[in-house]
Amino acid sequence: MTDYTKLDAWIDAHFDEEVRFLQELVRVPTDTPPGNNAPHAERTAELIQAFGFEAEKHAVPEQQVKDYGLESITNLIVRRQYGSGGRTVALNAHGDVVPPGEGWSHDPYGGEIDGGSLYGRAAAVSKSDFASFTFAVRALEAVAKPAKGSVELHFTYDEEFGGILGPGWLLDKGLTKPDLMIAAGFSYEVVTAHNGCLQMEVTVHGKMAHAAIPTTGVDALQGAVRILNALYAQNLRYQQVSSKVEGITHPYLNVGRIEGGTNTNVVPGKVVFKLDRRMIPEENPVEVEADIRKVIADAAAGMAGITVDIKRMLLANSMKPLAGNKPLVDAIQKHGQELFGEPIKAMGTPLYTDVRLYGEAGIPGVIYGAGPRTVLESHAKRNDERVLLEDLRRATKVIARTLSDLLS
Repeated sequence: MTDYTKLDAWIDAHFDEEVRFLQELVRVPTDTPPGNNAPHAERTAELIQAFGFEAEKHAVPEQQVKDYGLESITNLIVRRQYGSGGRTVALNAHGDVVPPGEGWSHDPYGGEIDGGSLYGRAAAVSKSDFASFTFAVRALEAVAKPAKGSVELHFTYDEEFGGILGPGWLLDKGLTKPDLMIAAGFSYEVVTAHNGCLQMEVTVHGKMAHAAIPTTGVDALQGAVRILNALYAQNLRYQQVSSKVEGITHPYLNVGRIEGGTNTNVVPGKVVFKLDRRMIPEENPVEVEADIRKVIADAAAGMAGITVDIKRMLLANSMKPLAGNKPLVDAIQKHGQELFGEPIKAMGTPLYTDVRLYGEAGIPGVIYGAGPRTVLESHAKRNDERVLLEDLRRATKVIARTLSDLLS
């Protein structure tokens, strides 16, 4: 048998164990916010210790985490050294995830299996790749242990807030500097680029007044409506800008939250809304932010008594392909096509991820892992998130084979 066949056979023989491992991970909530994620790191470290893997626990200082708006973060690094020389390949998956929300037909923390899929919050994004990466490394060591190089598992807990206290923290502290990296993704494409994201909180100030004498106040909601109309008009113009990266279309803007006022019979004195501006790889984030601020300022300028405060919540740069990612792309495409029976495209995604932080540190990387063709199919960030178990099985094999190639 070839080494690939041996790897595949080991994964098949241990797949029930891999599924149980994923179920255990799903059963520990990692809702962010509130972002109390250290317990999941502790559980992960405990589970992988049974496989002979020792996890370094890198706790981000408590005050730093609280200032960031979360409760606890402990990032994990598992280092597997095979010999001197050779590449170090990192595999990164994030454990934090948005709260489950409503409308589930399965327990969001149950890890239930139904119709060949495992259900649960983070089952697809990206606790499934805690499992695929861990068992790919176990398979590699069981049947095709390299003579040189090393693998690192990075299990981090700050993707939802931008990654600064996840991979960003590990890289900034000099705790890791791999040669190549693969981050959690889906099985039918290898992602080499992604959008950036700017998130802002806009506070529109007016003056409260009794609704019986509205002229004594300044209606902050009317001011907010004018600003929002200007932003939505700008959003239509974004559709005329096209990215050259396959899989990415055009920039766009979303206002995802709005609140304000005090009561029905009171002229609202303050309205707050939060916007999300997705940036294609060709855009300059500094120019994008300046443009948004100008649109808001120009819209507010025409309304007497209205003032506006703008706070940047998040700036996540886009991920641009690095020339050194070719060995990753070639290996994943080769093995992916053989195992999935169809071409695995190299392309971009409109999502943003914390993978960009590795790229900004000069580490070539791609996004690939266990999951369906689209975010929509996975139900990520919606009710009934799920991962198809056969995708998990085959993606684990792709990763194991790819590691074998990269470290041969």
